[in-house]
Amino acid sequence: MTLPSTHDVALAAERRTAARLLLAHPLIASDGPHADLFPLIRRHADWLGKRFQQVLGYRLLVDSSYARLFKAGLGAGSGHRLERSTGTPFTPHTYACLALALSVLVTAPGQMLLSHLVADIRAAAADAGIELEETGRAAGKRTLVAALRQLVDWGVLIETEGHVAAFAQEAGGEALITIDRELARVVVAGPLSQARDGADLVRRAADPGFGGPRTYVRRMLVETPVVHLDELTDAERDWLRTRQRREAQAFSELLGLEMEIRAEGVALVDPEEELTDLHLPGTGTVAQAALLLAERLVERLRPHEPGHPATGGTLVIGVAVPDGLVDEVLAELITEYGQRSNWQRGYLEDPPSLREAVLDLLVRMRLMARAGRLRAEGEGLPEGYVEEASEGRMVTDVHGARPGGDGWVLLAAAARYATQVTVRPATAAGKGTDVQEELPL
Repeated sequence: MTLPSTHDVALAAERRTAARLLLAHPLIASDGPHADLFPLIRRHADWLGKRFQQVLGYRLLVDSSYARLFKAGLGAGSGHRLERSTGTPFTPHTYACLALALSVLVTAPGQMLLSHLVADIRAAAADAGIELEETGRAAGKRTLVAALRQLVDWGVLIETEGHVAAFAQEAGGEALITIDRELARVVVAGPLSQARDGADLVRRAADPGFGGPRTYVRRMLVETPVVHLDELTDAERDWLRTRQRREAQAFSELLGLEMEIRAEGVALVDPEEELTDLHLPGTGTVAQAALLLAERLVERLRPHEPGHPATGGTLVIGVAVPDGLVDEVLAELITEYGQRSNWQRGYLEDPPSLREAVLDLLVRMRLMARAGRLRAEGEGLPEGYVEEASEGRMVTDVHGARPGGDGWVLLAAAARYATQVTVRPATAAGKGTDVQEELPL
């Protein structure tokens, strides 16, 4: 076996660095925060473009002044939301302001006054029949400023003199804005010209096209914290089961990610902890409370005999959370840790607000979920999508792997955060079936 040369090792490392950067920051300007690595992307643009297309079905556009990786999305409810500087998620109104601003900026002059830009956005809203929150009021001004700040962060707007935040001032300040029309044109990744409305755009963007199950599963692995098996169709589960070892090697080489394979699902883990917008464990009241809540729910709800169909057992991907248990546990945590750990006063005085924020984080981390129909049951599939595995192929049975009905479900990946871990090795009966150790939930 011939060992790779020093040149080959360095080349692979450069390409991996560039690929990781694009995955984490799909829009990169040559004079932006990652300007030092932009030449690396240009140097390997052809190779990166081919690999992203082959592996994930993503299109890469590299220009002299920017690089744009057009991600495709995963369907309704699976997006990576935008947030204000305070951490507050964008509201539908904020997204509307963002879309209207982009519609204006693609044909705007190179520079314009902030007041003129706001006037054009209002006019665009009127032409589209969209009722914007009154931009003359404080709340409406803050909403529009949040959208404009996002465009500044992306490099679409440059604050040449003054700041876009001036609009939110009581007196209505002014600023001179420089506009990068090219960047404005490449912000939206979905097929706008084909979509009937916003919901249709989301569906069309998530369609993996000719790649089918292969492409969708890879996107799920890369873009989500964990993929539970019942979040996949029969065809997708079949493809993952037969390819997971080779895929683990491919993701390691391309992105430096390690694959963890369990009976309940698969996760790609980044040893460098860079390729994520979510952190658990993390700092702050919400992250601390979420970690403690997950730990205690696992301790109370862990099933006694989780198994796997290939070894004669029943797969357990999620368990029902009894009504009131989340509130009960959070009340305990506030009493035990609230004052001692200096949790935010607002959350201590408003437990329902803390509950909402904690559950939101756990859902985005895929540690908890609302009960409901899943992809394995045909939910959210594009028209004509391959749902069933090839005839004669045996796939993991996920029927009943998590409870239906209403309420909350604690998912298998939550057991990763338990203080006591029980590892059940694969039995001899499962030899050769690629059955992995079960998570201890």
